Amino acid sequence: MADGEAGAGSGVRVRLDGSRGDVGALKAWLEREEPLGRLVREGKLRIEERARGGEGREHMGFELELVLQLVEGAVATGTLLGWTKRSVDSWKENRRHVERGTALPDPRVEPLEPDQE
Repeated sequence: MADGEAGAGSGVRVRLDGSRGDVGALKAWLEREEPLGRLVREGKLRIEERARGGEGREHMGFELELVLQLVEGAVATGTLLGWTKRSVDSWKENRRHVERGTALPDPRVEPLEPDQE
């Protein structure tokens, strides 16, 4: 497989230190945001909430992450990474306008490593 191609189980991880509501809101946003929403509707992308491992900051928030997993050959992983980063930035900007003065989560978007599936 060439670098950046989608293989079975390849995808993107979004780590989010926040409430369960933050995680659910971001998941719903990603499922509607194009072109990610189209891939979800076509069955070429799954977006799942998962419990995170023990790393990260210890605080009152939930240790959850979103995992966007591609069906083999749907799009290149690098393309999915770019789309996901743009969609997460759009979600953060929307939250800034809606929830002025509130501390907002700062999601981190990164490629999903094969051993992290």
